[in-house]
Amino acid sequence: MNRKLLLLVLAQGLLLTNNICFIAINGLVGLALAPQAWMATLPICGYVAGGALFARMVGRHQLAWGRRRAFQVGLLVAMISCALAGWAVWAHNFWGVVAATVVAGYYNANGALYRFAAVELVAPERRETAISWVLAGGCLGAAVGPWLARESKTLFITPFLGAYVLLIGVAVLGLVLISLIDFPALPQPVAGQTGRSSGELMRQPVFLVAVLASALGYGVMNLLMAATPIAMGQCGLPFSDSTWVLQWHVLGMFVPSFFTGAVIKRVGVLPVLWVGVLLNLGCVAVALSGQGLEQFTVALLLLGVGWNFLYVGGTTLFTQAYRPEEKTRAQGLMDTWVYLTMTLTSFSSGALVTTGGWVWMNEASLLPILLAGLALAWLGLKRRAGAVTVG
Repeated sequence: MNRKLLLLVLAQGLLLTNNICFIAINGLVGLALAPQAWMATLPICGYVAGGALFARMVGRHQLAWGRRRAFQVGLLVAMISCALAGWAVWAHNFWGVVAATVVAGYYNANGALYRFAAVELVAPERRETAISWVLAGGCLGAAVGPWLARESKTLFITPFLGAYVLLIGVAVLGLVLISLIDFPALPQPVAGQTGRSSGELMRQPVFLVAVLASALGYGVMNLLMAATPIAMGQCGLPFSDSTWVLQWHVLGMFVPSFFTGAVIKRVGVLPVLWVGVLLNLGCVAVALSGQGLEQFTVALLLLGVGWNFLYVGGTTLFTQAYRPEEKTRAQGLMDTWVYLTMTLTSFSSGALVTTGGWVWMNEASLLPILLAGLALAWLGLKRRAGAVTVG
């Protein structure tokens, strides 16, 4: 840990405060304003769809402007998008809320690169720990995000308007923190040394499995998390219970980051990814066992820890899949696939939970979990055959 990394950890915490608050309120805002109930999670879908739309653009902006300037622009976009969302909620304009969350996707994609920037602030042998520590900053979001959503619900006459107003202040604080970090200059392309094409990068086994683990882990987590407040409401549980469950879920996502990097260094990345898959299966098993507060809490906690192992493990594995001159392009490419998967699952989430119900959508999540397991088995076989080297 050093001063720069500590500031980046805090910035990550503020990013997750924004993200978790959006998850907690946007589905309910959508349910209140949407023309049809199945469209309730479109504001959440817009957030991740915006991430997919802007991910590669963000990578280009990072290369052209440098890490600090690009991160500052992302935080300015966060302020603008929260102001637009607040206006749309006040005006009872559903599509305005969706448009605002799409714009916020730029900040989402921009902040997702904090984990890669962390690697540049430490010695090469500390990269796993740096990634883990930055993601551990999400613990701040776990504490503040649900609290902010709950306490600001009635701050103004219009429900949840206060949350968007307070999130502008969160972005301002993030801008101050990022402005205090002096990031190393990114390697610039040299004529004739632009690196491999996107197609060549994606054909690498390590690249494919790292992206699949991250994208499918994030997709399953997003599918179930986005639907949780709605599903709990359908079961007659109050909004305060939903924020309680989300708080434990987000703690499950980020508390393990304090030791995930050390575990990866000790046992290797593939065993950690396998544990992530098994924890996701455990989440589904608990969710199918009942629909009380206890089942929701334990299922979402397991889901959070499973996501952490898959995402930290996938990100660590991914750092082996590109050369320095390919860095920003490869990172943008990875996050594009992650956000596309999240877009699909967040859109499906509202439709599944309002039509098929909580049980059916948990059963549907078994397919991507199985696919992630098959990808890991395939990479393990190639590794034993000596066709690929994995840390």
